[in-house]
Amino acid sequence: MHNEPPAVRILRRIGDSPRQRGSVTNETCPDLFELSDGSFAVIGTDRTEELDALLPEDAARADYERIVVITRDTLLRAKRDIPDA
Repeated sequence: MHNEPPAVRILRRIGDSPRQRGSVTNETCPDLFELSDGSFAVIGTDRTEELDALLPEDAARADYERIVVITRDTLLRAKRDIPDA
């Protein structure tokens, strides 16, 4: 069995680390990462069951997609690191 590197890698964190945002308890926290394929990965709370029926008419998700929620503070602190294009 070969240990091939994953096709996609995490390049960098977007925004401040959980510790910089005030988490000192070593608990899990929301986080954002830029991936080597140009997409972004989000660690957040899965609230699909609660929010799915509330999506606007022009929004939909595939069975393999989840609605993930992060705190406002997490996104605002990431704003400076999100590229414009």
